[in-house]
Amino acid sequence: MKDDARGPAGGGEDAEGLWEYASARGMSRRHFLRLMVAGGAAAVVAACVGPSALGGTPQPIATEAAPGAAVRTPWFKDPAPFIRHGDLGLEGRLENQQGLITPNDLFFVRNNSASIDVKASDWRLSVEGDAVAEALELTYEEVRSLPSRTLVSYLECAGNHRALFDVVQGRKASGTQWMTGAVGNGEWVGVALRDVLTLAGVHASAVSVLLAGLDADSPEGGFRYVLPAEKAMDPDTLLAYALNGETLPKDHGFPLRALVPGWIGSASIKWLGRIVVSSQPLWTRNNTTSYVLIGDAYPPEGEAQGRPVSEQVIKSALALPWPAELAAGKRRIHGYAHSPHAPIARVQWSADGGGWSDAETLGRQVERSWAQFEFVWEAERGERVLMTRATDAAGNTQPGRVPFNEKGYLFNQPAPHPVRVI
Repeated sequence: MKDDARGPAGGGEDAEGLWEYASARGMSRRHFLRLMVAGGAAAVVAACVGPSALGGTPQPIATEAAPGAAVRTPWFKDPAPFIRHGDLGLEGRLENQQGLITPNDLFFVRNNSASIDVKASDWRLSVEGDAVAEALELTYEEVRSLPSRTLVSYLECAGNHRALFDVVQGRKASGTQWMTGAVGNGEWVGVALRDVLTLAGVHASAVSVLLAGLDADSPEGGFRYVLPAEKAMDPDTLLAYALNGETLPKDHGFPLRALVPGWIGSASIKWLGRIVVSSQPLWTRNNTTSYVLIGDAYPPEGEAQGRPVSEQVIKSALALPWPAELAAGKRRIHGYAHSPHAPIARVQWSADGGGWSDAETLGRQVERSWAQFEFVWEAERGERVLMTRATDAAGNTQPGRVPFNEKGYLFNQPAPHPVRVI
């Protein structure tokens, strides 16, 4: 089924965004218009993506270690299945995803230092601050003895899709140039953070809850994030000790990590060791200068340089390499969509700048999970472009354009995904 919306070959905002993308790569207006007339958005994107447009080998935007190179691996898991970003990031490949749940060995990793090895027997969780009745210290066994909760939820880095600011708008943001794979979906088991805070006698005066990790080589001597008390007391905000039926892997925060569903990944502190509950707003690097939207559209808030980043945004992505190469013919394409606001209600796709068609969403979207979708595409030889956009049950849809911010957070406009059909 189709509607009347037009893709990037149509007029208005989509075409203007495509022109910005092409002009940022040195294309003249005359050449742009000729390509639009001759082949639409597909021809424009093909002319911009480099060697694949000339019949060469498609080149991924994200870089990887050279095959056979001697490299240090600051992770416990095998980095081979991932796109490696220096020593701090392992980007997942959505094309390797075959189901709803991301396997642990394919789950992306974003660190601020090398992964650390913490012994459960030596570990303690401290809870303190002026908004609890008394300081509390819990052992691993004591945390595990509390009532458990199981939640299926996606987890996504705030900078996921960051590289697309450059691809689509021609403006490169600072930070790790993630494409679409800094996200995963898992079944988490742990205890509700509010149950731990209740044990410490949390006061009604509580305003801020600071979570701090044991990764001492990270900024501030342990990575940290401040939650508002209301989010900390949400029953779905967990302190997790298991992922996908296994003890929480070391790269993902063993023995205990936070899981803050629908919020940016930096809020879900790994190797959690300390909680501070305050009756006053707390400010750290991560809500003043680091995880902050900085740009003309984001005036400063409080002590921050812009708008602190908290909740994620609605997104969709294809489970294909970037750029992709496929054989001609009828192809079943799948992907993933998620929203922090409500379940995904609709996913649409467009090929070569044509109108939007409905994809099929697969199965029931459980709890805070992402949704799977798929569609059948009759792929014709040549340089092609696919796009997707998602809408959730609350009526939120991926926007036609996202205002640029210096650190490239929360990019979620539909992006032209180049596909070479052979």
